[in-house]
Amino acid sequence: MNRLKDIPLISRSTWPLFFLMALGAGCMVYRFAMGLGASTHLSDSFPWGIWVGMDILVGVALAAGGFTLTAAIYIFNWKKYKPVARPAVLTAFLGYLLLVMGVIIDIGKPLSFWHPLVMWQYRSVLFEVVWCIALYTAVLAMEFSPALLDGAGMHGLASFMKNKLVLFPLVIAGVTLSFHHQSSLGNLFLIVPDKLHHLWYTPLIGLLYFLSAVAAGMAMVSFESIVSSWAFKRGYEVGILRGLAKGSAVSLLIYLAVRFTDLAVRGNFPLMLEGSRASVLFFIEIMAGVIVPMLLLASASREGPVGRILGGQILVMAGVILNRFDTNFLTQAAHGGSYFPSWMEIAITAGVISFGVFLYRIAVLRLEVFPSAEVQH
Repeated sequence: MNRLKDIPLISRSTWPLFFLMALGAGCMVYRFAMGLGASTHLSDSFPWGIWVGMDILVGVALAAGGFTLTAAIYIFNWKKYKPVARPAVLTAFLGYLLLVMGVIIDIGKPLSFWHPLVMWQYRSVLFEVVWCIALYTAVLAMEFSPALLDGAGMHGLASFMKNKLVLFPLVIAGVTLSFHHQSSLGNLFLIVPDKLHHLWYTPLIGLLYFLSAVAAGMAMVSFESIVSSWAFKRGYEVGILRGLAKGSAVSLLIYLAVRFTDLAVRGNFPLMLEGSRASVLFFIEIMAGVIVPMLLLASASREGPVGRILGGQILVMAGVILNRFDTNFLTQAAHGGSYFPSWMEIAITAGVISFGVFLYRIAVLRLEVFPSAEVQH
């Protein structure tokens, strides 16, 4: 029997979320009223800051568990991961909703969000990204709809949406759309060869973005599974967590091989030893975000405590966050000026994330996200 519904939506632990949401909402209103100049530290040299870096680039990567897990379950028939399919889709769906919020906040014209859908710019990478994200958000909504429909008592329609004839095309569409926009977000930086440091600039940046997103998606699913098990007093799904640890480790190994091969072929190995800020950030990103978690997760996939898996997957997510920040603003040539986010940028980002966390709590406590979940006393 699922007793998560007995837990109240609002508790002492949710008050910090409400505070951050209220602060972020106030700053958001100020941003819309006064513009970017008054609310951010963005400039012509650094037009993309923490909103694009965190809410969009990082958010899309961490939401990759949706297509990764559904592909594993429904295409490769790895049924052992089915218990975390719905939580993964929920996380992806919320991630993309927050991504849309981030885009609207950054652009600052919420009433014009529909323009790219009717004013087509065929030669723009962003045009392809916007369409893929819009379509994939719709796909995620349909994939998660059985939980919403069951919660609304519409069990017949929920069963229809679970039918393989409906579900399989959605999964295939989701994988296809995800591959396109995950890689295209990296390809955006191909237009700045003289601005982005060449430890990151490469024609393969789109592929590297996709590979790192696969690892980040599995890391996020593991993180939410462990944290929700602790928060809602559920048992740990150890077998699934070890399988995801192995998947993340393999993905990191492939990512590392591709990245270092690319550096060697392009003759950029010496840049790692130049002693610059970029080379230090590269060393931190590779060691703390790739090599160390890869070794931790490889060992944890066979034996060891859940805490080791959690630590390794947190490092994976931190490494992807640093990678996106590196490409977005940390390692770009300034060409006059520098960038560090204003307190309002940070407050809005914290508010958006808190809003996502609270929506996740509502879904878990009021819908059948964990069908077999039981509260353990």
